[in-house]
Amino acid sequence: MIYDLVDGRRGHFLLESGLHSELWLDLDPLFADQARVAPFVSALASQLRAHEVDVVCGALVGGAFLAQLLAQALDVEFSYTSKLVVPSEARDLLFQARYELPAGFHSRVKDKRVAIVDDVMSAGSALRGTYAELRTHGAKVVVAGALLVLGEKGTDYFAAEGVPVVFSERDEFATWAPAECPLCATRIPLT
Repeated sequence: MIYDLVDGRRGHFLLESGLHSELWLDLDPLFADQARVAPFVSALASQLRAHEVDVVCGALVGGAFLAQLLAQALDVEFSYTSKLVVPSEARDLLFQARYELPAGFHSRVKDKRVAIVDDVMSAGSALRGTYAELRTHGAKVVVAGALLVLGEKGTDYFAAEGVPVVFSERDEFATWAPAECPLCATRIPLT
């Protein structure tokens, strides 16, 4: 299981999406041991192959590491996006993360069939930002993928956009808007 490759903590966490959760996964060591992550990458590559992609794009950091491995496995091009700084007045709003495709990739993704990937997708903030950015450059995002999908917020978003989501593993995951967070209601501070 993917959980065997990462460390998790319980508490009260603010996610990039602006949602709150009681679980935090430390994803930094996920790609440290290529042999251990390889079966999950291979399973995801098998699912992506059916979508006949030309490019695999992932958000820095973990999504880009995964995108490189998948692009190599599928013998297609690789690209990545990086997170932009969000203005402070927008930080308390949901889904404000924005991602940028480096200028050198703009023409390389235009009119191409692109898979967007991330190591883990919960609400899908990084994938949403990557999706929006790629579309501004004429890419045809045909599938989203993750090694681990947590909950349904991210998959629901992409279903509404008509983009299928593939994954190696899936698990339940509770997230809440700050106004609905039971941890906030009981005054548990953010970790």
